[in-house]
Amino acid sequence: MKIILASSSTYRQSILQKLHIPFSFTAPDIDESPVAGESISAQVARLAKNKALVIATEITNLDSYVIGSDQLASFNGEVLGKPGDFITARQQLLMFSGQTVKFYTGLCLVHSATKQLAPQIQQTVETFDVKFRILTEKQISTYLRIEQPYDCAGSFKCEGLGIALFESLDGRDPNTLIGLPLIALIDLFRNMSVDLFDYMQPNNNLNM
Repeated sequence: MKIILASSSTYRQSILQKLHIPFSFTAPDIDESPVAGESISAQVARLAKNKALVIATEITNLDSYVIGSDQLASFNGEVLGKPGDFITARQQLLMFSGQTVKFYTGLCLVHSATKQLAPQIQQTVETFDVKFRILTEKQISTYLRIEQPYDCAGSFKCEGLGIALFESLDGRDPNTLIGLPLIALIDLFRNMSVDLFDYMQPNNNLNM
């Protein structure tokens, strides 16, 4: 059995390493344009599925499990993009002060068993709410200059100093915030009759 993460994200790779399972990773090339009238939940589900499927069609190892994931953040019903720079990130965090941001993470697991059979597909969407503290401009500027989270939706890194911005978190798996909900992933493998405990190894035995 081979496990492939359909992502070049170092954040998702580091999360998956927590499970102590051997895996490889490759970046999917898909069209991520939104579809008119599509809900945020439907969009992340579609993109996660497309990412996994495009890699599944390229691999030669037939007993392979491909993991696709996609994440969007929403504030007042509007999708948040990655800030890209200090000014945009500061504007986002000022807007979030004392407010709640909802994260949607689509997760898809595709099993390619044989060329004759259609791949098995399991998928889900996990949500996670982040309630921000009431923040001053000085606090926000200090945070941004230290962490520089300009490639992160929501303008923070919850696995780092971003935790200082939060008043409370609401969701079943904090890994959802970083883009790969492990509890849900284990569920998807179980739905395909795969017990990941059978493949867990000490770090020094892993062959990524």
